[in-house]
Amino acid sequence: MEQQQSLWQFMLQQSGKLWQQTITHTGLTFTAVLIAVFIGLPLGVIIARKQRFAAPVLGFAGILQTIPSIALLGFLIPLLGIGAFPAIAALFLYALLPVIRNTYTGIKEVAPAVVDAAKGMGMTDAQILLKVQLPLAMPVILAGIRTATVISVGVATLAAYIAAGGLGEFIFGGIALNNTNMILAGAIPAALLAILFDLILSLLQRIQARKMRRLVVIMPVIFLVLSSFYIFSATDKSLLAGFTPEFMGREDGYLGLKSKYHLNMRNVVISDAVMYKAEFDKKLDVISGYSTDGRLKAYGLVTLKDDKAIFPPYYAAPLVRKETLEKYPELAPALNLLAGKINDSIMTELNYRVDYLKQLPEKTAQDFLVEKGLYRKAQNAQKGTVRLGSKIFGEQYILINMYKMLIEGYTSLRVETKTGLGGTKICFDALINNQIDVYPEYTGTGLLVILQPQKQEVAKLIANRDSLYQFVKKEFARKYNLAWLPPIGFNNAYALMMRKAQARRLNIKTISDLKRYTDLPKKR
Repeated sequence: MEQQQSLWQFMLQQSGKLWQQTITHTGLTFTAVLIAVFIGLPLGVIIARKQRFAAPVLGFAGILQTIPSIALLGFLIPLLGIGAFPAIAALFLYALLPVIRNTYTGIKEVAPAVVDAAKGMGMTDAQILLKVQLPLAMPVILAGIRTATVISVGVATLAAYIAAGGLGEFIFGGIALNNTNMILAGAIPAALLAILFDLILSLLQRIQARKMRRLVVIMPVIFLVLSSFYIFSATDKSLLAGFTPEFMGREDGYLGLKSKYHLNMRNVVISDAVMYKAEFDKKLDVISGYSTDGRLKAYGLVTLKDDKAIFPPYYAAPLVRKETLEKYPELAPALNLLAGKINDSIMTELNYRVDYLKQLPEKTAQDFLVEKGLYRKAQNAQKGTVRLGSKIFGEQYILINMYKMLIEGYTSLRVETKTGLGGTKICFDALINNQIDVYPEYTGTGLLVILQPQKQEVAKLIANRDSLYQFVKKEFARKYNLAWLPPIGFNNAYALMMRKAQARRLNIKTISDLKRYTDLPKKR
C-alpha cells in the first residue's frame, strides 16, 4: 500500500484541475449574483416605492431561501437539464432575497428630508433615485450583495452533482472515498473564495458617498468579467465523460483508466441519479455506470468492452458483523434465502422498475419475494434489532428492502434501516464502528477499495470470480472480523457506457477505442 499523501502534495498533484475548478466556481457564483442584482435591485426599488408589494415580494423570496438546495436542484433538473443552467438558476434564487431586502431597506432608510430637498431643487423621480437614493443606499445594498455572494460560494459546491463543475467535485469525491485530502482540497479554496470576495466587497462598501455613483457603473462590469470565467473554463470540445464522485478516485475507476488505458478524458463529476438521463439527452458522451442498471435498457445505452480488464468481478453479497451473527444465529439463514436467486438479467429488470419506472423499492422487493415464494408477513419483533445499511443508489435500496422483509418474516428480529450512506468507505466504516450490522457489498469493491492488495495479486484474482470471493471472505474475516455470506448471484460490474447510435457512428466498441477521440473535436 502506498504511503499516505500530505494535503499539500495532493493539492500540488491536482493543481491543474484545482485551478480549473476554482475558476469555474468563481464563474458560477458571479453569474448568479450578477443576475440576482439585475433583477433584485429593480424589484427592491419598486417595492420601496409601492409599499403594498413589499410583503408578498419579500415573502416569496424568503420562501425560496428556505428550500433545501438539493431539493431545489431536483426541481430544476427536469426543466433545465444538467450543467450550468440549473446550477446558476438555483444560485440566483438563493441570492435574490438579500439583494431585494437590502435594496428595499437602504432606500427606505434615506432621510425624508434629503428626498424633500432634492424635490425642492426640481429633481425628477428618476434623478432623485439615481443621484440621491441609490448612492446613499449603496452601502446597505452592497451588504446584501456581500451576503448573496458568500451564500452563492457555499451553495455552488452542490453544482458538481449536476455536472456544472466547481470545487464540489473534490468535496463530494472525498466524501464518497473517505479521502480527507480530497475533501479539504475543495473545501479550503471554497472557504478562501468566500473570505476573499467578502473582503473585496467590504472595502467597496466603505467608499465615500460622493464616489458611489462611479461604483454603480463599475460594479456591473466587474461582476460581468468574473461571471465570464465559467465560459472560459468550458471551451474544450473533446468527448465529455460524466463520472460519479466515487468512480473518480478508484483504481478500478478513473485512476485505472488513466494508468492502464492512458485515457485522460475531459470529465465532470455528476450524481448517479442524473447521470444516465444526461447521457440520453446528449449532455454527456461517456458515463461510468453499472452493468445491471435498468437505465441501460431505458435509455438505449451500450457498454464498452473492458479490453484491458481494469474492472474485476463485482458479485453482490451481504457483508455482516460476526458479533451480530453470533448474537442472532437465525440471521444468516434468513439472509441466505436470497443467495443465488438473482442473476444479472433479473437484477437489471428490478433496477429498471425503480430507476426508470419510478416504482418504490419496497414494492419492487416485495413483488420479487412474492414471485419466488419467499415473502412472509412480519413476525412479532421481540428478540432484538438488526441495523441494515445501504449505499445511495436504487439497487442497494431494493436489496436492503428484501433483506428487511426476509429478516422480519423469518425471525423475531426487528430491522432498522439506514439507507443512503454515500460511498463504500462510509458504509464500511459504519459497519466496523458498530453503527450498522449488515450492508450489501460487491467483491470487486471489497478487493480494490477496502483491502487494496498489491497489483500483482489483483491481476491474479480478478481473472476468477470464485477465487476473488474466497480471498475477500478470508481477508475480511482475518482483518476486520466481518463475514461475507454467499453471493446473491448477479455481477454488477463497473462499465463505461455510450449511446448506441453514437458508439456505432464513431466505431467505438472497447474502452481502448475512446483514446482516438479524447483529444479530438466532439462528434455527436
